[in-house]
Amino acid sequence: MTVYVDDMRLPTKVGRVRARWSHLMADTDDELNEFAAKLGLKPAWAQAPGTWESHYDVTDSMREKAIELGAVPIGCLSTEMLEFTERKMQQCASPPRARDEPEGDRV
Repeated sequence: MTVYVDDMRLPTKVGRVRARWSHLMADTDDELNEFAAKLGLKPAWAQAPGTWESHYDVTDSMREKAIELGAVPIGCLSTEMLEFTERKMQQCASPPRARDEPEGDRV
């Protein structure tokens, strides 16, 4: 499993914070929340949890800290981002598979 941080860097004001914002994402919400906690992000700040769009918004300084902690930088319009999004959409569309259940036996 991997945690990603995109390069959107959208300048905007969120609450009282004016900054450039990007997205912290992972293959699973558990992994995302665990990594976000290492960054000091609160679970209440999670965006769209339990969906393929699940992420945390992060400022440039938090983005850099995430990369230092091992997050993989990814282009927001890159092929890798498209592949990540497709994987997330498939995960959310498919029921969870039991560990010992072969992939072909899923209904």
